[in-house]
Amino acid sequence: MYRNKNFLLGIVLFLAGAGGAKAQQTIQFTQYIFNSLSVNPAYAGYKEEWFAQMALRKQWAGIEDAPNTGQISLDGVLDPERKRMGLGLQIGADKLGAQSTTSLYLNYAYRLQLNEEDTKRLSFGIGAGLSQYALDYSKLNPIDGGDQYATQGESSNFVPDFRFGIYYYSPKWYAGASVLDLLANGTNGSISSDELSQGAIKHKRHVYFQTGMLFNLNPEIKLRPSLLAKEDFKGPTSVDLNTMLIFKERIWIGASYRTSAKLWEKKFEDGLKISKASSIAGVAQLFISDAFRVGYSYDYSMNQLNDIESGSHEITLGLTLARRSYRLLSPRFF
Repeated sequence: MYRNKNFLLGIVLFLAGAGGAKAQQTIQFTQYIFNSLSVNPAYAGYKEEWFAQMALRKQWAGIEDAPNTGQISLDGVLDPERKRMGLGLQIGADKLGAQSTTSLYLNYAYRLQLNEEDTKRLSFGIGAGLSQYALDYSKLNPIDGGDQYATQGESSNFVPDFRFGIYYYSPKWYAGASVLDLLANGTNGSISSDELSQGAIKHKRHVYFQTGMLFNLNPEIKLRPSLLAKEDFKGPTSVDLNTMLIFKERIWIGASYRTSAKLWEKKFEDGLKISKASSIAGVAQLFISDAFRVGYSYDYSMNQLNDIESGSHEITLGLTLARRSYRLLSPRFF
């Protein structure tokens, strides 16, 4: 066994509030609502213009060695006339205590035009990637001096991965579903001694469902509610409920509520008193110009974890490349 200063205390409190040690493993961004490529490869090319985004997230500020995440993405359409093929690239880095992950994904989407006005499309997407998982044993402080797992130096391994998704959109609503970590065995989250000594981190398969709508409250204000459900079949089902107000298509202000939902009985719940509430967040996005946008969100934990941390901060910078001289037939709000 080992201890890692205040971080393990934070993890214990988090698990006590969220309920169980089989938590969601995929990278968590609050501002996926502005760019869903991180949760669905079929989203590639949705904006029909080349769009680059950088996202930085500092989770659980105030806890030493808490998660720090960064991601850069670029996506657009390969055939500007017919807009049938979308391509997306994602580069991500995530650090959590002694563990770090670096990943690269290439996503391809085939986009079917569903009406003559070309305001409705159905996309099928596939992503292929490679992740490097590393473990720095110098950050692990053994309680027992002879701990066989607490070796010296660093170890890392490379793991290939595939993902698949579908995505439908119209001017008024959208829906999508995706599966990430397709190569994961999905059987259990345990780590054998050989895998731990090699720094291996076993992931489980994850399923996402997302949907949202757009309402015109008046000529200058729109309302955009949305939902994202995440399931790994081992831990709690996570649900994000989001609402954004859009002013003059340039200022987005809203809130997000993240909680867990009990869709069926799961073994991890046996004997546990589980708090469903996880966090709330304030979210904002501002279009500095037609091509450049800035987003910020602040997450506040609604469990025992908030006693030792001061929230999570996330910032995104988005840039539309080589913007066309004419407006899109249907402005992109999803």
